Amino acid sequence: MSSNAVRTTVVNEGIRLAVFESGNPNGDPIVLVHGWPDTHELWSHIVPQLEDRFRVISYDSRGAGESTVPTEQSAYKLARLASDFYAVADAVSPDAPVHVLAHDWGAVEVWEAAAQPQAKDRIRSYTSISGPNLDHLGKWSQSRLRKPTLTGIKQVLAQTRASWYTVTFHIPGLSTLRIKRQFAKGWPAFLQEFSGVDPKLVTQNSTLWSDATNGTNLYRANIIPLLTNPRDRYIDIPVHLIVNTEDVAVRPYHYDDTGKWVKNLTRNDIPAGHWSPISHADDIARLTKEFIDSLG
Repeated sequence: MSSNAVRTTVVNEGIRLAVFESGNPNGDPIVLVHGWPDTHELWSHIVPQLEDRFRVISYDSRGAGESTVPTEQSAYKLARLASDFYAVADAVSPDAPVHVLAHDWGAVEVWEAAAQPQAKDRIRSYTSISGPNLDHLGKWSQSRLRKPTLTGIKQVLAQTRASWYTVTFHIPGLSTLRIKRQFAKGWPAFLQEFSGVDPKLVTQNSTLWSDATNGTNLYRANIIPLLTNPRDRYIDIPVHLIVNTEDVAVRPYHYDDTGKWVKNLTRNDIPAGHWSPISHADDIARLTKEFIDSLG
């Protein structure tokens, strides 16, 4: 994150959210939302590429970094996280909509926010990386199982295999054990193995272990309810998908039906793994700016 970032606090539902702002004070606001098990530091390679033009705002999601850590699983439901997002957006830009760039569970969170009625007035554009709308994912899976084809079944099975680790996250003791084993060699080594990230680009946050453990509540609170009983979620704001074609956690083809739910959709595929905000920061920054420019 920029060394010139100003830290403030936004309080929502009793949760204190650590917010960081840098960049052009006269620029359009863009809010960056991280996923699991990251903090706002995920964006440290992208923020400098946005600061000349934008007011760049990032924040630590509830349960991560310098923000409050709720203990109740229900506090991690997507409705609560979407409420946090709007609280930050309203605090930093009460009179104008914001652009949004989000990754992983941050993207899942903003998909939820984007489906709410106020989105049209509060979100100018949304760039999503490696985080699906869980309702859309559930509908995608159901459609391929309801009218099965060999390709469709293979895709559902492949996405299920890619997401198998989420099963362990539903079992508290087992989730902790898995996290310890998965990150045993350190965060930089894990990202290199899992996502092809150069370890030299990675800084391990001091709160990583607790953030990873706390963040498993995201999976327990949301995955099963939304994938088994998905809602019709139509999106009426400009959405930009950056699809990482080498993402082993979120397979690219599950986005193929997104156009059924999003009126104004742009998609760019890049040859990157899951943590592209680190490994392909230049591409992410460039594509985000190009998308915003395309809106006029």
